[in-house]
Amino acid sequence: MSKNIKIIDAHAHVAQCIAGFTSRGELRAAGGGYAVYADGQTFKMIPDGMGEYGVTPESLIKVMDKNSVEKAVLLQGQFFGFQNEYTAQAVAKYPTRFIGAGAYDPYCTNVDAIRRRLFKELGFKIVKFELSNGSGLMGYHPRVDVNGDLMRREYAYACDNGLIVTVDIGRPNNPCWQPEALAQAAKDFPDLKFVVCHLLAPQREDNLLLTEALTKLALPNVWFDLSALAANQKPETFPYPTAVEHLKKANLILGAEKLMFGSDMPGCLCRDSYSNLVRYITESGVFNDEELQQILYATADKVYFGK
Repeated sequence: MSKNIKIIDAHAHVAQCIAGFTSRGELRAAGGGYAVYADGQTFKMIPDGMGEYGVTPESLIKVMDKNSVEKAVLLQGQFFGFQNEYTAQAVAKYPTRFIGAGAYDPYCTNVDAIRRRLFKELGFKIVKFELSNGSGLMGYHPRVDVNGDLMRREYAYACDNGLIVTVDIGRPNNPCWQPEALAQAAKDFPDLKFVVCHLLAPQREDNLLLTEALTKLALPNVWFDLSALAANQKPETFPYPTAVEHLKKANLILGAEKLMFGSDMPGCLCRDSYSNLVRYITESGVFNDEELQQILYATADKVYFGK
């Protein structure tokens, strides 16, 4: 693979200040890049040099420029806390570098007004739903049916308004992990683009489950980002042999044209360098140069940026 590669990061985050809400209750900035849950657990959330209490778009651009990343997709969720206004400001300030997703809790009573603000006034063209039972909707709501009435209402709104739906259904062996229901939703809304985060977040023992799930989701209107795939294989380190096996499986079932690189920065940079998160893919031997260009750039450019 040429060293002069272009990259689009399909999964990154900015945060004015860490202000999350998860299964552990509130998650607040503790300084020095650390965050603390309501139950007292403290952990490193932002790597050194990227922010004390939050993550600015400029801090992302610094990393992007160092690693030949042309553009990034700014996603949101309950982990950092919804950052709609801050994300919109980042996109407005750097329109050639970022595109953003709006995010909200569909249980909100005033959901119509929220959606009007996000997608009519702020102009987001992507909606992100974090459904996981750790740091998503199921962390503080009862079990959500991924293809139930509540979510189908949101898919219908997205479809009617030309939005892309980016969805995180958490990890295997958890109630949030409903690939069959997600596949049915994609079939029921064939004109709606779905992007599934983290390649369904398989862990080291989940090869069979991943095979079955990817087979169900091998649909014309479904794509996957590869963010945090390496981190989910803890305690493995670079070159992440299990993550490479998951890549082989995805390439076999889906093809490279359905996959897009994502770093999940800043969080994943607490554990490894940005360059290693690219290199374990480019040096895996799974993909040829044309396939790597699809994964690193072309697929995200087509799906998210409409190129």
